[in-house]
Amino acid sequence: MEYLQLMRIIVHVDMDAFYAAVEERLNPALRDLPVVVGADPKEGKGRGVVTTANYRARKFGIRSALPISRAWRFAETARGRGEPATVFIQPNMPLYREVSGRIMQIVQRYADAFEEASIDEAYLDVSSLEHFAAARQRMMRLKGEICDLEGLGCSVGIAPNKLIAKIASDRQKPDGLTVIEPEQVADFLSPLPLRVIPGIGPKSEHFLHERNLRTVEDLRQVPESALVEWFGKWGNRLFEKVRGIDDSEVSNEWTRKSLGEQETFAEDTGNQALVTERLDRMAERIIAKLKAKEFKGFRTVTVTVRFSDFQTTNRSRSLKDGIRIDDDALRRLQEAALSLILPFFDARENPRAKAFRLIGLRAEKLF
Repeated sequence: MEYLQLMRIIVHVDMDAFYAAVEERLNPALRDLPVVVGADPKEGKGRGVVTTANYRARKFGIRSALPISRAWRFAETARGRGEPATVFIQPNMPLYREVSGRIMQIVQRYADAFEEASIDEAYLDVSSLEHFAAARQRMMRLKGEICDLEGLGCSVGIAPNKLIAKIASDRQKPDGLTVIEPEQVADFLSPLPLRVIPGIGPKSEHFLHERNLRTVEDLRQVPESALVEWFGKWGNRLFEKVRGIDDSEVSNEWTRKSLGEQETFAEDTGNQALVTERLDRMAERIIAKLKAKEFKGFRTVTVTVRFSDFQTTNRSRSLKDGIRIDDDALRRLQEAALSLILPFFDARENPRAKAFRLIGLRAEKLF
């Protein structure tokens, strides 16, 4: 279609503190309180991490993926300053999926093309509107409908591509709406910190900071050849990203590449029977999910181990013909997982006999 060739208008819709917001809707008494959804903090002795926190709790320094024990300490420090006590809630994933399903049905009605990126975010292609002002008006209506029907807020980024739309949606949270037109992309990106670029994590950020590169504009001055030298093939993509270039399409025609489970133990353990029993239960749940989602099989099995000192290691095994989802799939997955975990109980992978803090199991290269 000609308008797609002339100009793309892409939207990123991101629900605000989704899990916490759903809990607040369920229990309105929570709305004026700091709320954290995640593992049980057990008065600072809990294991696991924060899944999400509402914006009042975020003011205390609590954020997603923070160890729940640290979140509890931050909350207690805030309480000592006279702030209200933080409410900790364990996740209710069936409820969140149910609400997400209704929201996604609303969102896709507003798009030429729709892509559900996760349980609480989606991309829309609205290029047929031809003008960013028209896209803004349509997204205002979308935000209003989600609020009216579900009582929840979202933040929206509107831009020429998915990369910029996602960055834009985070600029004015909560309940934001940010429009970045094509001629504004460079100026929008320039002053932002490096971590806004997808793919730049803590290690890459540290590497770049050591070279006195701190903003997107700084990184834009680096020649492509240097980026390739530093990061390999990904350096070519990074060269495009800092210039706001992204040609990826909005589409739900994608295949999930992996599915997994993980568990943080209540106490560090070296008990082989306990670890392997939990691994077997993970395998059961993975096979059940794969059947429910109608996958035919998978080709790679990956085990993750995190020790008591937080050292984390992954070990994978690829099977030539894969494991097909049939009556024998569970046994084969459990056997593959066992063969990968056993070296962590002896000198091959664990010469210091460290205890286990977390284990995980993933089926990858799904088909």
